Amino acid sequence: MSKENEFDFTKARRIAPAERRLFRKAFKNTFGRYPPRRGRPPKGADKYHSIHIRLHPKALAWARTQAKQRGVGYQTVINEALLQRAA
Repeated sequence: MSKENEFDFTKARRIAPAERRLFRKAFKNTFGRYPPRRGRPPKGADKYHSIHIRLHPKALAWARTQAKQRGVGYQTVINEALLQRAA
């Protein structure tokens, strides 16, 4: 923060838990939903699964060259090829 040295933190105070509850309630009354939680959003059921797979070096080289040409990750190329075959 470039203005960190300019702000007088001696006048700042912490927000009490009761105030935080009031803010959340006011946000819900205004927007019809609660404010988003901080941190990483939860993964849905349709998200990717982490696996370990062994590929032939030629297949991996092909995926990496395709990825470099298209400007995407090689795992994206492999995933698209598998999805085309599965459909």
